[in-house]
Amino acid sequence: MRVWISVAAASLAAVVGAGLAFAQDAAAPPIERQVPQTNEQIQLSFAPLVRKASPAVVNVYARQLPATRDETYWQQFGNSPRVRQSLGSGVIVDPSGIVVTNLHVIDEANDIRVAFADGREMPAEIVLTEELFDLAILRIPAMETPYPFLSLADSDLLAVGDLVLAIGNPFGVGQTVTSGIVSALGRTLAGGDETQVFIQTDAAINPGNSGGALIDVLGNLIGINTAIFSRGGGSDGIGFAIPSNVVEIVLDAALNGAHVKRPWIGAGFGSLTFETAQELGLAQLNGARVTYVLEDGPAATAGLAVDDVVVTFDGIPIDHPTGLTYRLLVSGIGHEATLGILRGGRPLELTITAAEALETVPREELVITGRTPFTGAGVANLSPAVAQELGYAGVPEGVIVVNVAASSFAASSGLERGDVIVALNGTAIESTQQLRDLVAAGANEWRTEIVRGGRTLRSTLSIGR
Repeated sequence: MRVWISVAAASLAAVVGAGLAFAQDAAAPPIERQVPQTNEQIQLSFAPLVRKASPAVVNVYARQLPATRDETYWQQFGNSPRVRQSLGSGVIVDPSGIVVTNLHVIDEANDIRVAFADGREMPAEIVLTEELFDLAILRIPAMETPYPFLSLADSDLLAVGDLVLAIGNPFGVGQTVTSGIVSALGRTLAGGDETQVFIQTDAAINPGNSGGALIDVLGNLIGINTAIFSRGGGSDGIGFAIPSNVVEIVLDAALNGAHVKRPWIGAGFGSLTFETAQELGLAQLNGARVTYVLEDGPAATAGLAVDDVVVTFDGIPIDHPTGLTYRLLVSGIGHEATLGILRGGRPLELTITAAEALETVPREELVITGRTPFTGAGVANLSPAVAQELGYAGVPEGVIVVNVAASSFAASSGLERGDVIVALNGTAIESTQQLRDLVAAGANEWRTEIVRGGRTLRSTLSIGR
């Protein structure tokens, strides 16, 4: 679940990834831009944009009501049921009443209401949630008069320095508009999935702005505000928005009664370091280095090989693996792309067609029981499809933790969702059934090897008697 980011300034580099040319100006002819030259131009106002866009930005109130509402029971025992509440913003993107917001605004809520700036309030139902992108699509009751809405712009046409406005409901004070510029494109956040790239802006964004609109100077939606970097919880001028091209993918899936299907090519990618660039005979660090290629996948069919470096996608420069993953996402399943690669320092072009990720082995999901350090962990066999669902970027083989029950032995042992259990007491783990049998056999201690975030962790686990 996406949460507002508040970290110390010293860790800013860990939170904000390198700026990526995941499309930027290379995706389309450059747009002519001018700097204000006269006093009259400087005195121009954003008010017409605000009048156009603000009616389509709403407040989203979400509550998680208790299962029982028997007030007599609660009065008798002296407590009231605890009601969890959250406040955020949303954007109407269709005149029939389709609203986009962040998933973390409405997550686990069973009572969602949308309020307009004019005071109107109405219930909302969930159409689709996509945890990977922290987006939720809501529907409010249709009216005789179409709702005001914002059209989605092409976020690939943005350039650093473009003027933007953020509209939302920070701290619940009421609809608020702030202005700024696009500070960076293709930002990544520490711990996020490789597909998650963000627009960075210095327009003031605060808690409550989640799910609100980031608009361009034409009044069109270019992003959904979702997170901030902050020392104290307020705006420090570093905010992040989900690009409108990603929003469009989730919206299209919702309107077609489906979930987002991410393109897959059966290969893994890593960043270039100075050392690997030297080893591969490259004079630059830009590109996505191929770390593995799965047999019979689209990458293998196209002829991609380990240590190839992808530098362009349909002519668009690729500076980083996240940029390539983003390009695949927005191009879609079935798109035939031309990859520009460097192999041994020589430029080549390959044609590749993205497919749907395969469940190459049955997931055989199960929960570990008994009294062991793994009790309470849900595990599944790892396949390309499961790896994609959980945002796992490594080779899709072995057993992955899909969830960890709160207050369980597994939670106390430090197991986390997304951990891949590689070995137990010296035995390589190949399936959930094998893991269950090894755990059931018992031991005084469990020497465990797991992969987490690209790192191999080894530890010895045990539980008290």
